[in-house]
Amino acid sequence: MEKNRRKEIEKRRTFAIISHPDAGKTTLTEKFLLYGGAINLAGSVKGKATARHAVSDWMEIEKERGISVTSSVLQFNYQGYCINILDTPGHQDFSEDTYRTLMAADSAVMVIDGSKGVEAQTRKLFKVCVMRHIPIFTFINKMDRDANDTFDLLDEIEKELGIATCPVNWPIGSGKNFKGVYDRNRKKIMTFADTLKGTKEGVEKDINVDDPALAEEIGEDYKAALLEEIELLDGASAEFDMELVSKGELSPVFFGSALTNFGVETFLQHFLQMTSAPLPRKSDLGEIDPCSEDFSAFVFKIQANMNKAHRDRIAFMRICSGKFEGGMEVTHIQGGKKIRLSQPQQMMAQERKIIEEAYAGDIIGVFDPGIFSIGDTITNSGTKFAFEGIPTFAPEHFARVRQMDTMKRKQFVKGITQIAQEGAIQIFQEYHTGMEEIIVGVVGELQFDVLKYRLKNEYNVEIRLEKLPYEHIRWIENKEIDMEKLTGTSDMKKIQDLKGNPLLLFVNAWSVGMTLDRNEGLALSEFGRN
Repeated sequence: MEKNRRKEIEKRRTFAIISHPDAGKTTLTEKFLLYGGAINLAGSVKGKATARHAVSDWMEIEKERGISVTSSVLQFNYQGYCINILDTPGHQDFSEDTYRTLMAADSAVMVIDGSKGVEAQTRKLFKVCVMRHIPIFTFINKMDRDANDTFDLLDEIEKELGIATCPVNWPIGSGKNFKGVYDRNRKKIMTFADTLKGTKEGVEKDINVDDPALAEEIGEDYKAALLEEIELLDGASAEFDMELVSKGELSPVFFGSALTNFGVETFLQHFLQMTSAPLPRKSDLGEIDPCSEDFSAFVFKIQANMNKAHRDRIAFMRICSGKFEGGMEVTHIQGGKKIRLSQPQQMMAQERKIIEEAYAGDIIGVFDPGIFSIGDTITNSGTKFAFEGIPTFAPEHFARVRQMDTMKRKQFVKGITQIAQEGAIQIFQEYHTGMEEIIVGVVGELQFDVLKYRLKNEYNVEIRLEKLPYEHIRWIENKEIDMEKLTGTSDMKKIQDLKGNPLLLFVNAWSVGMTLDRNEGLALSEFGRN
């Protein structure tokens, strides 16, 4: 039994895909699923002709806008591995959800558009990976379009993100002149033929770098340029060091084109060899071994109303140790109660399947009767412990919420509280006024539209949002501070969260420093803790 459990856990790989909008992340995800046989034909988010939406997009608003709003979890098998992909929203306005999803992953794949390089959103997401020291693999996409100079792209990743890079393969040309990639380890060139749209098959030829036929295949000029670049590369780029990769200090880099399938499978194969099975997780009792007999998991995401027909709430859990079995009894640490996990399921975007078993590394969704919060720990171990809390990330946009129909107060409070429990928005109250004055904070402005849309469609409540000028929020670390006597700046506002914790809002960043100067002993933090 133990042997089988260990074997199952060791074949698990759980990773998140992060990118800026439009870098091709959804396309890459679909190609992975295609290789794993999970889908037969890759769909396109913007495929107008077929009007099909990407398998990982399910909320109505996503279909309207062609963006991924919520992170979904996709599982498939490939060459003896069981792979869990946490597909995160690429749109800049969904980063709170994305940040949190990274807490459930063991490694991250960063997709970069070859013609755009490192973009603002990539930087933010990357910070969370660095905070967690998780391995980062880079896929530079869209090489079938004109791309920036390859050395410049690598230089930008190193400068902007502060991580060393080690190219595993190297592109030859780009756009109309994209000839293929050179595999540095095998010393072979894989030539590119633009015939691979949406199929697994395609023409992929391997040619040795010293084969005289290479010049015929890619042209004399490209061959000369390649040999020169290989020489430069061997002298200049970081040595491949697996230990540095696993600490998140060195990123292996791959080039390809997800749209045409080129370079995707070779990337997937390398990635699986370079990543590890689920690792121990920190708890207040030390590290928890994934292969231990006891089952344990933590909640990293709650999603209400995934199914319009059943007004349900699903708590997504990352299994950290042991084996999960349907209907098992567990202790909900924060609630202090024993519960039975009902309707355990795995998602394939809008497709759900009830599962009977799952292992460390897997993500499961369980029915939530309203008892779970983000960061909660559940276990069937006789010993009580809690996994490290998940940070609450600072919102950057704030608005006062006005209800259009005051008769619907009950639905309004229920709706906004449920959506806040999912963690996509944060709700605050004016200091001392309670729920009369509700202020919503979001990481990205589009979340305001989602809030309006969901309250109207799921709770039949219409709201008006009045934007506020605040851009900076700080949690107060030392609770003994007397809020009445706190002296701030004219642009500071005192608020509290739903648990009554005091917070401060500021219009200007410099006001934060001035408030600290004026109140001796005050300690402020950019992160809250769930």
